[in-house]
Amino acid sequence: MNRVALVTGASSGIGKAIALRLLEEGWKVALNGFNSLEAGRQVAAGHGQAIYLDADVSSATEAKRLVDLTVEHFGRLDAVVNNAGIARQIDHSDLDAVDDEFWDLVMAVNLKGPWNVARAARAHLLRSQGQIINNASVAGITASGSSIPYAVSKAGVLHLTRLLAKALGPDIRVNAVAPGYIDTPLTHDWTAVRDFVAEKAPARRLGQPEDVAEVVHGLLSMSYVTGTVIPVAGGLQLLSGT
Repeated sequence: MNRVALVTGASSGIGKAIALRLLEEGWKVALNGFNSLEAGRQVAAGHGQAIYLDADVSSATEAKRLVDLTVEHFGRLDAVVNNAGIARQIDHSDLDAVDDEFWDLVMAVNLKGPWNVARAARAHLLRSQGQIINNASVAGITASGSSIPYAVSKAGVLHLTRLLAKALGPDIRVNAVAPGYIDTPLTHDWTAVRDFVAEKAPARRLGQPEDVAEVVHGLLSMSYVTGTVIPVAGGLQLLSGT
């Protein structure tokens, strides 16, 4: 196997789990993070088929540099997993708590980031007949999420996925995963959300990063699936108003 994947936001949490799963399956992986050089290098350490590259995907220039360095190192690119994202808990009713700086940052990282990386990777993925997997959220499907800007950004990621699937097919497949609550270092202290998911979600347990990695790995092997969104939420998306 000589397949190469670029996973953004891979220094911890879901992205780390995805990168490690792909390495276990024989992929060569470029792990990306931003201002997380030590953590990212620790994840890549011990894996001869992995490198860590620090870059801000909200910048088109940085996204292109990231893709170019990946291809320069490994010689090709077969898959992009757009996982990088940010979130902060802000009650949806507290509109004044969302300042312009936070709104713009969320949109830049969560929505513009996948666009930047997809555009930078397009030529390489055309050559490999590769694919893109975007990490969205159940918050983009239902009226839920850690904040309104976060939910709006993830709804945008879902539609971006559909649009890119049409625009880049048949040569490049584009899909998305939509996690619900996943127990990561970022979300571990969200006690009220954790309790709700454990008690109300049909699966009756908290989601783990490995749950998302499993679905991403599955999508990478599905040659006749594009433009789809797979919730990874233990059925949380079935609960109205969650």
